Amino acid sequence: MLSRILKPLLLGLLVAATGLVLSFFQFTHEIEEDTGLGLLFKLRGPRPAPAEAVVVSIDKDSADQLKIPENPDKWPRSLHAQLVEVLAKAGASVVTFDVHFIEARIEKDDKAFAAALKKAGNVVLGDALSARELSTSNTGGADSPEHSIVKIIKPYAPLADAALATVPFVLPRIPFKVNKYWTFQPSTGDAPTFPVVAFQLYHIDVYQDFVGLLGKVSPSHAAKLPRDVDPIIQKKRIVELMRDIREIFETDPSIRSRMLAELERSDQPRFDERRKRLLALHIELYSGSNRRYLNYYGPPRTVTTIPYYRALQIGEATSDQKAVDLKGKAVFVGLSERILAERKDSFYTVFSQANGVFIGGVEIAATAFLNLLEDKPVKPLGTFPYLLLIPLWGLLTGMICRVTSMIVGAATVTGMSVLYLLGAEFHFATDGTWYPIVIPLFVQSPLAITGAVLWTYVETNKERQQIRKALAYYVPDEVVDQLAKNMVDIKNSGQMVYGACLFADVAGYTTLSEKMTPQQLSDLMHSYFEATFEPVKRHGGMVVNLKGDSFLAIWKAAGPDDRLRRQACSAALDVAKAVHRFNATVANLDLPTRVGVHSGEIFIGNIGAGDHYEYGPTGDTVNTAARMDGLNKYLGTEVLVSDEAIANLDGFSAREVGTFMLKGKALSIVVHELLDSLDESDGNHKQSCELFAEGLNAFRRQAWDEAKEKFNRAVEIRDTDGPAHFYLKLCDEYKSRPPGESWDGVVTLDEK
Repeated sequence: MLSRILKPLLLGLLVAATGLVLSFFQFTHEIEEDTGLGLLFKLRGPRPAPAEAVVVSIDKDSADQLKIPENPDKWPRSLHAQLVEVLAKAGASVVTFDVHFIEARIEKDDKAFAAALKKAGNVVLGDALSARELSTSNTGGADSPEHSIVKIIKPYAPLADAALATVPFVLPRIPFKVNKYWTFQPSTGDAPTFPVVAFQLYHIDVYQDFVGLLGKVSPSHAAKLPRDVDPIIQKKRIVELMRDIREIFETDPSIRSRMLAELERSDQPRFDERRKRLLALHIELYSGSNRRYLNYYGPPRTVTTIPYYRALQIGEATSDQKAVDLKGKAVFVGLSERILAERKDSFYTVFSQANGVFIGGVEIAATAFLNLLEDKPVKPLGTFPYLLLIPLWGLLTGMICRVTSMIVGAATVTGMSVLYLLGAEFHFATDGTWYPIVIPLFVQSPLAITGAVLWTYVETNKERQQIRKALAYYVPDEVVDQLAKNMVDIKNSGQMVYGACLFADVAGYTTLSEKMTPQQLSDLMHSYFEATFEPVKRHGGMVVNLKGDSFLAIWKAAGPDDRLRRQACSAALDVAKAVHRFNATVANLDLPTRVGVHSGEIFIGNIGAGDHYEYGPTGDTVNTAARMDGLNKYLGTEVLVSDEAIANLDGFSAREVGTFMLKGKALSIVVHELLDSLDESDGNHKQSCELFAEGLNAFRRQAWDEAKEKFNRAVEIRDTDGPAHFYLKLCDEYKSRPPGESWDGVVTLDEK
């Protein structure tokens, strides 16, 4: 039970830990912004942009209509003066020019433009920045290099003096995807940028309430700010004012929470929901990070856009254009068309297209302004929820994949990932909350599935190896390999081979089993078989059958092979010696063992039916080996081999012990006693064998007395000569009841 819980838990913890560790790497955040955030935008698709901002596009169509150069830097500034006058008459709340007016041009045009700026009193121009390097990361982390500013280049002095303010708005150029913008430019002393200044001017009416709210929580800080904003506007010090407010919040970060709490408690009639919301937006703006994620509305010109030449026609009675209401709107003037990447004010965004169509900087500024206005920027999941989500997701997916089957686990995690993605897209579309995508869906989910598959594979492979090892105790390795490859064909597996069979059993096993408990007998036989199997394996044989006290070993080849017969005979002798050594180690017990060896054709394969099969050899060769093993009981021998097994093999000491018709056999067989190897035989042994051979010859000639005389002499030399004792008894029987003149010397046995 513990293992069933522990293994899934371990995989879950591994997946969770992997996700957490990767979360701390910078490249992970970069991939998340590039891939994860991009996927959420694509799933959400374009959404309608609020109407409070309008882009006046400096584009090729306008250049053609106005018959002026396509390069915006060469447009006459008298046109810009005319545009400012038109926008002022149309009631635009604030106007920003994302165009750099650095140098003087035609004096008359410059004066006209300056006069229009001064008269309008609500136009913000852009500062140019000479940057040494741009950030190579969109994350803006502590290790990310920011712009290194060489200097701020203000607009041409008469124009800068006439404008309400001049501020920077710098964005990284390709190949970096623009996901963020600065609210306060750190490289320019925390100067507010286009969108922020436009936002403040757009809602300048809440300034007094903002200062009043600050005065309630920190009178000393409020005293540093003017109560009335009009002199600030007249003196064109809005940028300095905004810097001062930002500095207050940076000096004492607790002011944010105190102001929000005071705002929540306020019961002033004028503080309706709209005004409270605007005040809260201002508090968040000045107290929040100086970088915010852009919540794009869609591809180029998703924000309301009118061409420059049509903007000049607003209010003209002869205009055939659709009426455009600019009253109370924030107008952003700049290069905005379906811009190709090589244009100087084009930027790579999530909605950039494969054909190279990028978005203009002025539309990015308008997007940032509208995000501030509707309080709907892209908000990454907070640190605590993130550190809670990643481990939980990893733990859950890992455990599910490990608890269930591979198919069910993969399907479940895939389904969960789809639901997670749909939920993330819903929150992203609803309130801009950005749930992580890459780590949970592209790292942890695949890792959980892959980890479970690999773990299952390793365990399955381990189990198979254990099964193979276990099967090897019952069947040969080649059979295990065959079963592993084709279990279905088990019935038809088998082959006819040439082989040598060795059959051995313990004499007196039945009596022995009556004297011992089953456990004692089992332990004894384990030790016995360890001793007797070793010589078989050492000589290249394999044990294929084991029943009670007996076992069957075989050596097989495609055809007759002297090497196999030699190995079988050597193993038979060594089995006998191993038994002698074993018996010497067991107190008060003796397991005399009889061995029979025969060779010939055998069929080896799976034999059985239904749901039970056994692997082993069948055929007359096997039966004959077993009969010769039983013949040892009559002859008082240990190892008997057939003439087929010993024929033409040198190096062994053996003697023929007769020709026998074994029980159940139709043909007689010549049997030899395998004594030992030649180098182990002594002179007495050889003399005894010679006398036995002479006696056997006399026996076959029915010279019973002569045979007895030879056998008796053999017994005198070696009293344990079992075959000599067997024939002495048989001579007496045949002398009293002769077998007849047609007898061929074959001894018939009616018992096994």
